[in-house]
Amino acid sequence: MCEGMPSLVILSLLCYGLYWVTHSHKSSISVASLSTEETLFVNKTAAIGATDDDFICATIDWWPPQKCDYGTCSWGSASLLNLDLDNAIFLNAIKAFSPLKIRLGGTLQDKVTYLTDGSQPPSTSFVKDGSQLFGFSQGYLPMPRWDQLNSFFNKTRAIIIFGLNALIGRNIDSDGAATGAWNSTNAESLIRYTVDKGYTIHGWELGNELSGNGVGTKVSADQYAADTHTLHEILQKIYADYGSKPLVLAPGGFFDANWFTEFVHKTPLSLKVITHHIYNLGPGSAGDLVDKILDPDVLDGISQTFSSLQNLVETSNTSAVAWVGEAGGAYNSGHNLVTNAFVFSFWYLDQLGLAASYDTKTYCRQTLIGGNYGLLDTNTFQPNPDYYSALLWHRLMGNKALSTSFSGTKKIRAYAHCSKKTKGITVLLINLDSNTTVQVRVSTDSTGRPVSSESLQSSKDSDDVREEYHLTAQDGDLQSKVMLLNGKALSVDSSGDIPPLEPITVRLSDPTTVAPFSIVFVHIPNTTVPACA
Repeated sequence: MCEGMPSLVILSLLCYGLYWVTHSHKSSISVASLSTEETLFVNKTAAIGATDDDFICATIDWWPPQKCDYGTCSWGSASLLNLDLDNAIFLNAIKAFSPLKIRLGGTLQDKVTYLTDGSQPPSTSFVKDGSQLFGFSQGYLPMPRWDQLNSFFNKTRAIIIFGLNALIGRNIDSDGAATGAWNSTNAESLIRYTVDKGYTIHGWELGNELSGNGVGTKVSADQYAADTHTLHEILQKIYADYGSKPLVLAPGGFFDANWFTEFVHKTPLSLKVITHHIYNLGPGSAGDLVDKILDPDVLDGISQTFSSLQNLVETSNTSAVAWVGEAGGAYNSGHNLVTNAFVFSFWYLDQLGLAASYDTKTYCRQTLIGGNYGLLDTNTFQPNPDYYSALLWHRLMGNKALSTSFSGTKKIRAYAHCSKKTKGITVLLINLDSNTTVQVRVSTDSTGRPVSSESLQSSKDSDDVREEYHLTAQDGDLQSKVMLLNGKALSVDSSGDIPPLEPITVRLSDPTTVAPFSIVFVHIPNTTVPACA
């Protein structure tokens, strides 16, 4: 080296800079930006899956403020018992979906007593106690609070699923299993109270994470099937004068092929929805969560669960359908600035796309609010990035999922649905690459001819456009809690109103530009798709 020490300094700085850039999760920083052009083929002949119109669902849990994980207490006042039902942002956030499906439940639901006799809850309700199951004492739901919740749900037009305590009447044996039949008396009294009050409940779910090996404890498939039949009989009796009866959902646990197969085969008439939970990224304390989220192989890993459950539904004698009843990605409350930040939309939207393609009817995100994985901030109620991702999906993606094939990089995740309430299709493109911009042309023609060529033959020039919604992180920081839509930061106004989600208009003849670390919804209204007819 001709300059000795200065050259070493320069080389060191260059090496450090290269390391920092390649290990950074900021999309705005790159050594050299790359660009490729690829074609996405969408099969227009038949749908591969069908969802409910209200596919998007979110949960509200029971955890008290004392629920802490890894030294962090992230639940605040987000419990069903203490949530502020007068908050304007909270009200508007739910109303924006019109409707949002909400599942009420979680771990502590199996320790709740419903005070239908009008008594007051004791001061020991949900007191932290490591010696007790799930780490807390018994909890109580007073009927005045149940009244308040139902009044709020009526205002917001939410569709409610309520998770019932499935452990009442059972004993925990020496190996940790819960044995004996479910005592349904208290649950029946709550259901009767609810009907007498005229409250609408879309479905009643029995238990939380008691299937298979369980979490904390477990119930055998044979006993759970018998208890599910008991719940079905209760609903048939109480709702006898109603033409439409609420759904029976179970088991609300992690998929275990043998357990689920026995359970489904023994509930052919009583069970209407098979619910399973997903936390495929591991614990919230994991230091590699962002890397997992950006890894296509990790994202694909859950496909086997979806495929196995779909096969079980299709080959058994059940009339039940499959839902994801709870999914937070990283268990034990998630991870601040990961599961409540922009980067989590890569995981979340990919989950929605995969689930729909395997005929999952509803997908319930853990949580609507609470923990570090809420769609809304636990303390301020401000929408986190995934809230806007969920709302865009709800408004744009119809209930028919279409098969897609992409010839380029594995870092592009692509899904397509018939458009919601309009003609044509909506495509979701997710770019997990930090450095490559992909120009995507969409084709529904077996020859690979772009949609623009198909449409130009039959459309007016004024109709030769599509709408695009480009989602990026503020300042390119994947761990930002601020999402940009077409370059503009999304936030509620001073009145707590949800901002409009406006697209940009692009000529059909132009490819869709998918920037590094970005997400794009593409609404193509003027294309004929037989599967969507």
